[in-house]
Amino acid sequence: MEIRIGMPASGRREYHIGVGKGEVARYVLLPGDPARAELIAKHFDEAREIAYNREFRTFTGRVNGIPISVTSTGIGGPSAAIAVEELARCGADTFIRVGTAGALGKNVKIGDIVIAHAAVREEGTSQQYIPLSYPAVADLEVTNALVTSAKKLGIRYHLGLVVSKDAFYAEEPGRVPLSKQAEELWGLWRRARVLATEMECATIFTVAGVNGWRSGGVLAVVGPVGKVVLPLPGVENAIKVAIGAVKILASGVK
Repeated sequence: MEIRIGMPASGRREYHIGVGKGEVARYVLLPGDPARAELIAKHFDEAREIAYNREFRTFTGRVNGIPISVTSTGIGGPSAAIAVEELARCGADTFIRVGTAGALGKNVKIGDIVIAHAAVREEGTSQQYIPLSYPAVADLEVTNALVTSAKKLGIRYHLGLVVSKDAFYAEEPGRVPLSKQAEELWGLWRRARVLATEMECATIFTVAGVNGWRSGGVLAVVGPVGKVVLPLPGVENAIKVAIGAVKILASGVK
């Protein structure tokens, strides 16, 4: 695939992400934080910053000769959906969320990696695409590649469900009028063997699914529900797993 730096092939750029057709690879990693996009790009060869508009920061480069891009999505479903939609117009078709999460599962430890094969749709964005009866499921090939990558790297991981929500601070006990309901829900999700909580997977999986694109998610567990440990543990491992998965997908290895 030819990657263009400078003037996009179509001569126009997408309104939000500031990227044009031909400037991104088919494989795009999706962190939330623009600073993490730069961190991920340091793992690329020949990395070039394509655009930085609003929360959307994009770099394109190569790993083992494979074209690869990274775009930050900002926080939550609305901006994540915009990023996926506009990146797809520019030539991307495989999206891997590289994010952070709060632990729910009793065996999920801070610094572990969670590979999400599906997400509970507790956010609002995906509900404007399709009814809740439609599942937010990651692509099987992408998920298998993430698992294979983690195994090859010897990184401790968990494979399972995550719950995606919108209100970060509503998790704090007694914080909002619905706090008691929120606490009950966390207990429900734990009993249902949901591993972690985060804010974008359900949107990305749903938007990709209804459009026929591939998606997956690898998350660094950075604290329990409602808390964050600094500096963020596990992020480098999540990045390595995602890049390893791209290499596997590009090689055609099952």
